[in-house]
Amino acid sequence: MTFWLGVASAEHARAGRDGGFAQLGHGKHIAVKSLKKGDWIVYYCPREGISDGAVVQAFLTIGQVTSDAPYRAAQAMDFNPFRVDVDYLEAAKPAPIRPLLDQLRLTRDHIPNWGIAMRGTKRQLAEDDMRLIAEAMGVRMAFEDRL
Repeated sequence: MTFWLGVASAEHARAGRDGGFAQLGHGKHIAVKSLKKGDWIVYYCPREGISDGAVVQAFLTIGQVTSDAPYRAAQAMDFNPFRVDVDYLEAAKPAPIRPLLDQLRLTRDHIPNWGIAMRGTKRQLAEDDMRLIAEAMGVRMAFEDRL
């Protein structure tokens, strides 16, 4: 079991949660091919929209991958992104990142420049970081029940 951090706009993270899927890197296969059944993914959302909108800077959705392999989805004309199915914890509440910066392995050694650690499509997380995020989102017990 691996723990992943996906980075996306809040708009895209909610669409994935509502649709029961994860999609990364604008639908590129390479971005989701490492996500395996049983893995966990949490989305960090810097902004509401892709390149604009309100600042969010929070973890927004968290769930467990249920697909055996990535698949192509018919989304729009000439756009068939790769996805994996995810069973999201519906009770999760947004968790701002700033109160967690000095606790997360991912950021605690880079607090003045923590945003650099959040760049890119996805990152692997330590299990204790995922537990801390799940706790901040109010779903630690539900998360641990599935481990």
